[in-house]
Amino acid sequence: MAADVKHMDNIDFVILKILRDNGRETASSISKKIHLSVSAVLERIRKLEDSGVIKQYTVMADSRKLGYDVMAVMEVRLEHPRFYDSFVAAVRDNPQIVDCYYLTGDFDFNLKMCCKSSDDLEALHRMVKEIPGVSATITHFVLKEVKNIYEVLPDSV
Repeated sequence: MAADVKHMDNIDFVILKILRDNGRETASSISKKIHLSVSAVLERIRKLEDSGVIKQYTVMADSRKLGYDVMAVMEVRLEHPRFYDSFVAAVRDNPQIVDCYYLTGDFDFNLKMCCKSSDDLEALHRMVKEIPGVSATITHFVLKEVKNIYEVLPDSV
């Protein structure tokens, strides 16, 4: 069973790239592209899923077409590490916060937020600042999304 990158070959990486580009690609279609039998493709995909290399299949929706025209990135500093758990719980519970990264450096977290309007962003901004332990924030409006991929794959693919 493929446990990690050390146990994967180039064919596994090609399958991953195809599925990253289109998670609905059929095993039959993949088999034609990489010249492998459908059963071999299905077995490789199953191993990638079982090992956790493939974590999930999802849809990438266009936020703007769904009415979320305002995107912002917020850096957040906590007063003390003891506030970590409650902050993370508050962030996880808010569907408008779509990404959250725990960081090194001057700020503790970086949040990506999608909102329907600047008023909506203001309300979300206030909510984050009111979470116990938040000591400072810096918010940046996103003008344009230039690149958005979920995970990086090796260059050799």
